[in-house]
Amino acid sequence: MPDLHQPLMIITDLDGSLLDHHTYRWDAATEWLTTLRQYAVPLVICSSKTAAEIIPLQKRLGISGSPFIAENGAVVQTHDQQRIRLPDNTLTYDAICQRLAALKTAYRFTGFHDFSDPEVASMTGLSEADAELSRQRDASEVIVWRDSDEAFDQFHDALRAEGLALTQSGRFWHVMPAGSGKGEALRWLLAHSPGEARVTIGLGDGPNDAPMLDAVDYAVVIKGYSKTPVTLSRSDQQQIYHTAHHGPEGWREGLDYFLTQPQ
Repeated sequence: MPDLHQPLMIITDLDGSLLDHHTYRWDAATEWLTTLRQYAVPLVICSSKTAAEIIPLQKRLGISGSPFIAENGAVVQTHDQQRIRLPDNTLTYDAICQRLAALKTAYRFTGFHDFSDPEVASMTGLSEADAELSRQRDASEVIVWRDSDEAFDQFHDALRAEGLALTQSGRFWHVMPAGSGKGEALRWLLAHSPGEARVTIGLGDGPNDAPMLDAVDYAVVIKGYSKTPVTLSRSDQQQIYHTAHHGPEGWREGLDYFLTQPQ
C-alpha cells in the first residue's frame, strides 16, 4: 500500500468526485487537502472542465501552479505552465465547431457554442459567471443530443470519419480529437513530468474517468450517479477501491483506505 512518505501524486476528477455533484462544494475533503499540502503531494486535477474553470478553482484549493488535465484529456497544462492540445496540438476548438456545424444538416444536437451563458447556467446549476468560463474552450465541444438512438450511432460513426471522438461526462456528451482522453493525457503528463517517478492514486466517479483510473497505480472508484457503470480494464483488484459514499465524502473515504493520515 502507498504511504505519505513515498513520492506520491494524486490525480482527481472534479464533478461528483472532489466536488459535490449538486453543490460543487468540497468540505468533506478539506482535511485531506491540508494533509497533501503538508506532505508536498501534488494534486493534479483531471476533469471535463475547461482551463478557464480549473485555474481559479486551483487557487481556492491552494494548489495554484500545479499541472492539470482539462476538457476530458484534450488539454494538458504542464508543470511549467505550457498548455498543450492532445494528441497533436493542432485541432482547435473553432475547427471542431466547424466540423460539427457541417453535421447539423443530418443530426439534431446543440453545442455549448450555440448556447448563451444563462442557458448553460440553467442546464448545469453553475452561476452565469462560471457558465461563461465553461464556454471558454480550447479543444473540445460539449453537446446536448436531441435526436434518436439510431441517429446517435450514425453520428458516432460520422465523428470518427472527421477524426473526432465522443465521450460521456456526468451531464453531457463531449466531442474531442480522436486519440485524446483522460488516460492518454495522464500518461503524457507523467512522461513529461520532471523529477523522480511518483506512485499515483486516481479518484473518479464517471465512465469518462475509467481510462485515467486504468492509468494510475491505485484507483478509487467513487460511487456515482451515472446510469453507466465505471468499468476498468485492469485486473489488479487489490489496488482498486470502490467507495460507499458519493462525491467528496467518497473522495475522503478512498484516500482513508489507501493512505494512513498522521496522528
